[in-house]
Amino acid sequence: MEQRILGKTGRNVSIVGLGTWQLGADWGNVDPAQARDILAASVEAGVTFFDTADVYGDGRSEQAIGAFLADNPGLDITVATKMGRRMEQQPENYNLANFREWTDRSRRNLGTEQLDLVQLHCPPTEVYSNAEVYDALDTLVADGAIRNYGVSVERTDEALEAIRHEGTATVQIILNAFRLKPLDLVLPAAEAAGVGIIARVPLASGLLSGKYTADTSFAADDHRNFNRDGSSFDVGETFSGVDFGQGLKAVAEFEELVPDGVSTAQAAIAWIAAQDGVSTVIPGARNVDQARSNAAAAGVTGIDATFDVGVREIYDRYFRDSIHPRW
Repeated sequence: MEQRILGKTGRNVSIVGLGTWQLGADWGNVDPAQARDILAASVEAGVTFFDTADVYGDGRSEQAIGAFLADNPGLDITVATKMGRRMEQQPENYNLANFREWTDRSRRNLGTEQLDLVQLHCPPTEVYSNAEVYDALDTLVADGAIRNYGVSVERTDEALEAIRHEGTATVQIILNAFRLKPLDLVLPAAEAAGVGIIARVPLASGLLSGKYTADTSFAADDHRNFNRDGSSFDVGETFSGVDFGQGLKAVAEFEELVPDGVSTAQAAIAWIAAQDGVSTVIPGARNVDQARSNAAAAGVTGIDATFDVGVREIYDRYFRDSIHPRW
């Protein structure tokens, strides 16, 4: 699989990585054996980048990755984790003492002395402009607890603020065919600053898989059921904030753009990877077949200028007015 430099980390990572929210059982139950199989299938397909967080299953996702890497020594895998959402979301909680506690826990979960990349996990907006926060993160690097740090954001203004700070190695942001605003300013600014872009929620919580209908139901413990109104966390994380019914109509038009022999999900992932400035795209996978199919998107051809125009036209018709001003 094609490898790209992940911003200021200097590390080569696969253009399609693996998001592991689901391995923490936050999208319904995933047993440990299934988690290992998903990780193994991804690696066999060329994936060299895993993204996780301390809050995914309260550490279960990190632990699954740590156990897998311990059982497979010598793999050249970059692991990015995130921190900050296991505590009340108050700006004052983002301090060096807490950072040390959180990263120590993640190091134990992942079974490593030094974390490859730690990202602030969508903290309150004012955290991104607090110089003391970046000083604390620089201290963790100097101490050897982490190699690099970045941010995960909800909004483009948060991304632009983080990019201004010299130590920021990466920005993780929602980017997909239903969320185009990062293309306007964030990707150009990141590229100019040498900051890597990790594109998350590439399938709009599965909408862009093309597998859902108006009759599709989701389990009670699936955020696509309980967070459609944003009552548990930012609504933009669920279906990228788009109305489910409108999303289905837009997907039907998106499918008309997809080249023959390519799945809807693969086309959606490949389109993101084709955008200038994107380092890696991190779809999740609930099973081995999904993991393999997502990774195969790295080899998709036919995502050309005509396809790109079609994506933007769909966005303009269905989502620009409701989505663009919000995030």
